[in-house]
Amino acid sequence: MQVPLYQAKAEFFRMLGHPVRIRVLELLQGGPRPVRELLKDIEIEPSSLSQQLAVLRRSGIVISIRDGSTVSYALAGGDVADLLKAARRILTELLAGQSELLAELRHAEASQDVRAVSSDA
Repeated sequence: MQVPLYQAKAEFFRMLGHPVRIRVLELLQGGPRPVRELLKDIEIEPSSLSQQLAVLRRSGIVISIRDGSTVSYALAGGDVADLLKAARRILTELLAGQSELLAELRHAEASQDVRAVSSDA
């Protein structure tokens, strides 16, 4: 039985839904990184990083590269970097909209405070 596309997409986004995985993907946009560098930049326990890398590797989003005793990880393709860029653009727009709304709310609150002081006088 084939999984509907919308369900496959939901599972894909659920797989991305962990801060460590997102951070790993962000770091890998600059090219392959050894595990020791990822550990230094993410500052989590090696076992936790290993678990998150395994999830990304099983999903096919990252690949592992062994060079002697050093294991590095890389993005499997450029589409992941494009997805992260799109997420940044969307978040930027959402946050800009929220800051505009916050400014409007503060302006409205200040106007109410001025009217309340004027009516008390």
